[in-house]
Amino acid sequence: MKYIVAILSIFMLSGTVKAQTYAQWKRLRYEVCLGAGISNFLGDLGGANQIGTDYFNDLEINTTRPAVNFGIRYKLDPRQAVKVEFNYGIVTGDDRLTQWANRENRLLQFRSNIFEFGARYEFMAIKEKVGHRYRLRGIKGKKALELYPYGFIGIAGFYFNPEGQDATGAWLSIANQHSEGQTVIATRRDYSQLQLAIPLGFGFKYAIDKLWLVGIEYGMRKTFTDYIDNVSTTYFDNATIATNFGPSAAYFADPNFGTNPDYRAGQQRGDPTDNDIYMFLTVSVNYKLKTGRNNLPKFN
Repeated sequence: MKYIVAILSIFMLSGTVKAQTYAQWKRLRYEVCLGAGISNFLGDLGGANQIGTDYFNDLEINTTRPAVNFGIRYKLDPRQAVKVEFNYGIVTGDDRLTQWANRENRLLQFRSNIFEFGARYEFMAIKEKVGHRYRLRGIKGKKALELYPYGFIGIAGFYFNPEGQDATGAWLSIANQHSEGQTVIATRRDYSQLQLAIPLGFGFKYAIDKLWLVGIEYGMRKTFTDYIDNVSTTYFDNATIATNFGPSAAYFADPNFGTNPDYRAGQQRGDPTDNDIYMFLTVSVNYKLKTGRNNLPKFN
């Protein structure tokens, strides 16, 4: 009888501990996240000192620009979460930064703000610990591995507005300059500045205490447009662009004004087979919000 009572007591105690752990996790399922870092871009302009290649082989470090992030994370369970977030970054490309002649002599450049709002699913490789397993002063218990790696994938909408620098050095919007003959012929249409992207990447969070965490995250955005840098297909007749849209449009279409035979009508201007990619690398501060009985966060 003593053995039976002891076994039942163990099961009851185990159930109580699990219930308490579950309750602790449920009370800390919301996180507010604020981050800052850098952004970069993979497109048709600038790039490595070689013929255009895909992905990181064509990354130009000198085009790195600042980025910020704000988001709210909701934990589905100790290893899964969803997050809604806003990201802002600057992307740029400049043919003058490459020593590959066919790109450098093209003389094209751009910059653009990226405003992104999206949602994503996150999966943690290690279950996040709660309660006494943190390094709390005066509390003894099993130490947790406080570095939590995770991966994510999601969907986002973003707005971009490419700008180019004219001959006087002024930056002007080039999204509607018809640089590749858009609207002149039926097969060349204007592009939308509102687009969809697939964010995917990975990160690490480090628990400082029960409520505060810091993290670092890398995320790539696979887009469905090739016009973030205003370059995609082939050159259009520069004189026709000047006649229809003015000398400024002709300059942004081809700063050589059709004098270089490599950049005349029909010659390659961009690569329409590869859509543009932008990316963020951010460091974040994360704060857990306590929830009340209705499972909503308490902001007091």
